[in-house]
Amino acid sequence: MNRLLLVAIAATSVIALTGLGLLLTGGLSSPKVTDISASAPTRVTGVPNIGGPFELINQDGQQVTDADFAGQKTLIYFGFTYCPDVCPTALQVMSVALEDLGEDAAAFTPIFVTVDPERDDPETMAAYVGHFGDNFIGLTGTPEQIEAAAKAYKVYYRKVEDASSSAGYTMDHSSVVYLMSEDNTFLANFTHETRPDRMAARLRQFL
Repeated sequence: MNRLLLVAIAATSVIALTGLGLLLTGGLSSPKVTDISASAPTRVTGVPNIGGPFELINQDGQQVTDADFAGQKTLIYFGFTYCPDVCPTALQVMSVALEDLGEDAAAFTPIFVTVDPERDDPETMAAYVGHFGDNFIGLTGTPEQIEAAAKAYKVYYRKVEDASSSAGYTMDHSSVVYLMSEDNTFLANFTHETRPDRMAARLRQFL
């Protein structure tokens, strides 16, 4: 290989590397990349994998499964009756939002699932959910049944020692209200901090 050819190859390499460096540091524009970022914003597609089969016991002591709610839109919240603030707040938000919907509230079934089956038996659940509305359903079950349901809905919970509690413990848990479709597909979610009017407005979009 002669000297002229070697010089040409070296010069070409320097130009290529310089151009790459400028491109990476912003010194050289790339119209193709700019056009893509400007005209095709990132979009998230698909439905979160939330919800699934469950087998629990309602406040009347009856065995129920997810199939019993087929054909109904449901608002599902996991918590416990001894919860001092977050749980009652979330359920109250649900109650007021449904009240705001008037007759359209019949399209939604509010469900409260305990993560504390040790204390929340059907009788306790019945008394508790009755404070929020006659249409509220309370679900409990065995620890294994609760664990399976919580796993299906991606709910975090665990028992925490609490000397101030008569039972010696409280429950730490995530606080999410799930709106599920008639075929138990995830539609939307809220928290206990969602304003009732905003929840009601969002629910109207699914009527």
